[in-house]
Amino acid sequence: MSETGVAPQFLADKDALAFEEQRQRRTFSFARLGFGLVGLVLFLVIWEIAAKIKNDPAILPTVPATAKTFWHYLFHKYPPVGGHTLVGHALTSTRRIVSGWAIGVVIGVALGGTMASVRVVRFMVDPIIEFLRPLPPLAFLPLLIVWQGINDAPKITLIGIGVTPILTIATVTALDAVPPELVQASRSLGASPLWSLLTVRLRAALPTIITGMRLAMGGAWTSVVAAELIASTSGLGYLINQAGQNLQMSLLLSGIVAIGIIGIFFDSLLRLLHRRTDPTSR
Repeated sequence: MSETGVAPQFLADKDALAFEEQRQRRTFSFARLGFGLVGLVLFLVIWEIAAKIKNDPAILPTVPATAKTFWHYLFHKYPPVGGHTLVGHALTSTRRIVSGWAIGVVIGVALGGTMASVRVVRFMVDPIIEFLRPLPPLAFLPLLIVWQGINDAPKITLIGIGVTPILTIATVTALDAVPPELVQASRSLGASPLWSLLTVRLRAALPTIITGMRLAMGGAWTSVVAAELIASTSGLGYLINQAGQNLQMSLLLSGIVAIGIIGIFFDSLLRLLHRRTDPTSR
């Protein structure tokens, strides 16, 4: 076969195809980054124009004023007595987010996997999930404060309550969409139902589950900021609330910008994980 040149030609075509695919992905990434920067610049320009027209920093500060405030509070505490720097408030909110989100993901994936595998459990749990899903997690906050106080525990629990139904539904939907041929092939090779679930069905369902994780992360930020607005002495929600009460709009916007930066960071990590599990995605 090597004498006819068929195998070398096949390998050459395969390498060329892989190179072209990598080139297209790099081009797409550069274009995505470029257009993203253009969109960001346009947003900042519109913000600056609106601030100049309004000409009232107590309502809408300019972009340079907000950037100056953001930089200042990276190293200075707010409130000055007993407060934290902007980084400290951000780390507090991030710790709560990661803890509650991780708990919700684990419970949601485990519950969704059980529901997709055991029909009786699905019939029992599905009405509860459908009941909890439309409820805003913030509705549970007064109850959680009575039970757990105003420390980190009720905020983490609140985030978990919001994340769990999203991941449960995403997991059940993803597992139901796995082609039955894959499961049958694994079972014919001697895999048990549990082993087939862990190694075949969950692996095939991972891209959809990760999409659910991304959606849940956004909801988690909504929950924690709302909780910090109501019952907290630290965190970005607390910072935003205090700045708003004192009409420090540039600090308020700095807190919002910090949330956006952290959110983009975590979403980028989940996007990277999604691409690792689904090579066809971009």
